[in-house]
Amino acid sequence: MDYITKISQLTEMAKYKEKLRKEPILKFLFFELTMRCNERCLHCGSYCGDVTSEEMPVEKYYELLDKVKQDFDTLPMLCITGGEPLLRKEFFDIMSYANKLGYKWGMTSNGTLITDEVAKRLEETGMRTISISLDGLEENHDSFRRTKGGFKKAVDGIKNLLKYDFSEVQVTTVVNKKNIDDLDGLFELMQELDVDSWRVVNLEPMGRALSLDGYMLEKQDYIKLFEFIKTKREQGYPLTYGCTHYLGLEYEKEVRDWYFICSAGVYTASILANGDICACLDIERRPETIEGNILKDDFTDVWKNRFKIFRTPLCERNEKCSHCDSKYFCGGGSYHSWDYSNDRPLICFKDMIF
Repeated sequence: MDYITKISQLTEMAKYKEKLRKEPILKFLFFELTMRCNERCLHCGSYCGDVTSEEMPVEKYYELLDKVKQDFDTLPMLCITGGEPLLRKEFFDIMSYANKLGYKWGMTSNGTLITDEVAKRLEETGMRTISISLDGLEENHDSFRRTKGGFKKAVDGIKNLLKYDFSEVQVTTVVNKKNIDDLDGLFELMQELDVDSWRVVNLEPMGRALSLDGYMLEKQDYIKLFEFIKTKREQGYPLTYGCTHYLGLEYEKEVRDWYFICSAGVYTASILANGDICACLDIERRPETIEGNILKDDFTDVWKNRFKIFRTPLCERNEKCSHCDSKYFCGGGSYHSWDYSNDRPLICFKDMIF
């Protein structure tokens, strides 16, 4: 696509984002059912693993699902995550209730607990989509997730899912300095498994990843990653980069189907395991990013009248960003990769790749 067309479409997208900040639309509602997990990933943004997790009472989920159905004209897509959501003992109770109310729902999982029986129950409970994490080939995956045998279990979980009739079985890969050379091998595996789509994202400076040494991608790595995705997409393969970051005219609309938009607080809201209400689960959890709590606040009121931080462009908080010639399209980037203590982006591709 030529740059003139991209600029025209990006301008329309920017106008739409301005409108969306004033008139947000709840399209996605995330439930973090638990922070417990049977893996201890090096990059976990929520510090999940073998931890004690506050877990909101099941009845509160029922009340919230009823309320959203009553208050919103269109039901949002439910996105279920954790931790590992299947560790929540009432998982199927909650999702069966949502299914009966007419919600469409999908899930993010590490895949290790998905036996044939579990896959069958997921289909019966109305799950539409699922994304399973494969963070490299076997050695790198197991090392990154600190789980011996995790790769084989995840692949088995994918194979079990593919036996049933889901709308999309997706694989997500977090690319880092250690596994970037696994991309070709992973592509062959995706072809062999015949998954519906493969979503590739870069390691982000958040959560446990902030203390990692030697894992963050550098300029040449990002270019390698984007060129890999672009080439495979041109060949017709269902490969996409995640929703994060403005990529400039070089790569916008080349590595994913849409132009950059951070949906936090304008399309997306999330309920943390303890009932806290926030925008996106990947955003740093601190007082100014928590909008309330389901146990004491009315969710509809919170959605309509709070989330102010997410309905104001980040670029207005930083002098350099506010003077950037890409600010109209970028807006300061993604809310999950913002340094709220120093009001600056933790990742910026300006001058790096475009």
